[in-house]
Amino acid sequence: MSITPALPAFPLTTLTEFQSGETELSVGMDLVLMSRIQASVERFGTRFLTRVFTPEEQAYAQSSSPLMFERLAARFAAKEAALKALGLAGHGVAWVDMGVVRQADGSVALLLSGQARALAERMGVLQTALSISHDGAYAAAVVAAIVRKKYDRKPDVHT
Repeated sequence: MSITPALPAFPLTTLTEFQSGETELSVGMDLVLMSRIQASVERFGTRFLTRVFTPEEQAYAQSSSPLMFERLAARFAAKEAALKALGLAGHGVAWVDMGVVRQADGSVALLLSGQARALAERMGVLQTALSISHDGAYAAAVVAAIVRKKYDRKPDVHT
């Protein structure tokens, strides 16, 4: 008995660069306890903030004191989810080479720079999508990436 999928093959797009069978979907998810981020900020202060968050992320989080830790936690979760989805964990990617950018419509996007961008390009990452959320004591993020199948997802660690 053959089972037919409920939806056509991913990705659903009209862009010619994504040909069916040439790409695959990679997903990463992370959940962060907000109090863990708050404890790190209280213990390490600016050192922690500048090591983990871009200046833009810090400014956005600090623009609302009541929301600061949930905003930071959601961005931390996004970075962890990106490491998983893009296969970048353990390759020396700096936290600040991954950033969460808030769009005009309130949605967010993942911005890669430096080593994170170079490795992602080398590994065939074509497109990413990001969703973040926070509720109660937790923040969560999901990163989805469209990746070329022909690429070896293990980056050259000698760069």
